[in-house]
Amino acid sequence: MVKIGNIELGEFPVLLAPMEDITDTSFRRICKQFGVDLMFTEFISSEGLIRNAVKSTRKLVLLEEERPIGIQIFGHDINSMILAAELAEQARPDLIDINFGCPVRKVVSKGAGAAMLKDIPKMIEMTKAVVKSTSLPVTVKTRIGWDEKTCNIVDVAEQLQDTGIKALTIHGRTRSQLYTGKADWTLIGKVKNNQRMYIPVIGNGDIDSPQKALEMKQKYNIDGIMIGRAVIGNPWIFKQIKEFLKTGKQAQYPDITERTDICREHLILSVEQKGERTGVLEMRTHYSGYFKGLENFKQFKTALMQSISFVETEEILLKIKEYYNFQLKRG
Repeated sequence: MVKIGNIELGEFPVLLAPMEDITDTSFRRICKQFGVDLMFTEFISSEGLIRNAVKSTRKLVLLEEERPIGIQIFGHDINSMILAAELAEQARPDLIDINFGCPVRKVVSKGAGAAMLKDIPKMIEMTKAVVKSTSLPVTVKTRIGWDEKTCNIVDVAEQLQDTGIKALTIHGRTRSQLYTGKADWTLIGKVKNNQRMYIPVIGNGDIDSPQKALEMKQKYNIDGIMIGRAVIGNPWIFKQIKEFLKTGKQAQYPDITERTDICREHLILSVEQKGERTGVLEMRTHYSGYFKGLENFKQFKTALMQSISFVETEEILLKIKEYYNFQLKRG
């Protein structure tokens, strides 16, 4: 049984990675239906949180049906991170996660996210301070290094563990790689199989199928996996991975009716949460995933990407369902 503090996550948990403008409440609620074991908010700026910025504070809204759920925070100033952790705790999450892995320029340029991999002493000091500031379990998500010359994650993981964190998630790329190339799971495996490590080690990077999940589990002895980009418009991946790990059988991919119905449900939740315009616009990121592999889909995708109306988008989804079910009947 994998545990983070007192949170029991099963024998081999599958986690949803925090992703900006992706893992909002609406998508998390969809993923929960398909068996995700632990989710996180979109990452929240510590500076934005302590200044009561709307974009940051709205991410603190959690629903009971999402549990267990963690709030992920990032920042460059230790005192701000302490205050942010205290504010996050008031939202009653199950844990607090620190982001030391985000590679995007606007975060790194401020000394936050993956930039902390260039200043390990400060990373450790910040983590220790956050752990002391809250009664909740604290976890960390990071990368294997800043660049190929600084892949010292085995040593860094030990130091992070010594601060009192309850789990560590490692993305198998350096910051310099961004999201290019292949994730290096050998270093994740070295962290997990380091005899000094006793907290759960979660692997992240390039897991896009049940087969890949099983391979990483068997090859590197990790405690669980975190899914990122492969889940966009594809919440079924959690159910598929779990079924494959349990039975060795490939779950049948959902038919067009289920795909359009779940997409519509996601759309409704998105609009309820963010209003019609924003809710409709932010759904655009997911359509390629929901309707991956469909022939002659270009006309429908164009319509979906141009729509700014809930009613119009709903009508397009209905047409998609009718068209592909009709094609299926025709054989």
